[in-house]
Amino acid sequence: MDFKDFSCVDFVEVLASKEPVPGGGGASALVAAVGMALGNMVGSLTIGKKKYADVQDDIIALKEKADRLQTELLDLMQEDAKMFEPLSKAYGLPKETEEEKAYKAQVMEECLRDACAVPLKIMEKCGEAIDIIQEFAQKGTALAISDAGVGAAFCRSAIMGASLNVFINTKSMTDKDYAGSINKKADDMLQKYTALAENIFTDVLGRLK
Repeated sequence: MDFKDFSCVDFVEVLASKEPVPGGGGASALVAAVGMALGNMVGSLTIGKKKYADVQDDIIALKEKADRLQTELLDLMQEDAKMFEPLSKAYGLPKETEEEKAYKAQVMEECLRDACAVPLKIMEKCGEAIDIIQEFAQKGTALAISDAGVGAAFCRSAIMGASLNVFINTKSMTDKDYAGSINKKADDMLQKYTALAENIFTDVLGRLK
């Protein structure tokens, strides 16, 4: 099943169910895609306006990046589900004998790395989206500035959500050096982009009040 083809109602229902996928990672990717689309809408409403003719080429270039990111984030929603399912099955592997314990530990470590890679990628794409939204907020039509603010808020929530799906997997890894390197990458992105998104939101709020 491809979750990006679900209706909003169907996606929310399966998300609320006991099915292992989609989960927080996929939901974060979807929220980020929506946030990017809101920023993209600012660009769409800016193009063709005489008042913004001097930045039209910039806006067109930003929209191309935004279009690509929306697609990538929706694909990552599906990829997150694909990578998590083997991990959910690995938890159920038998561990009665020493051989079974060793095999389960090996499979678990491999699955944890795979399951961790996707939310980390989602975080990276959230960061790219926030950078683009910042430019839309600075250069786009003031009539749609609130949508840039909402987009920044969504992407901030998405990168925070994706980070938790990184940390829950690194916590279970036996290779603590590898886990630590992944946590560092996630922490750095979390610190940088939550602050940037908050600044965008605060700036937009100040322009509206």
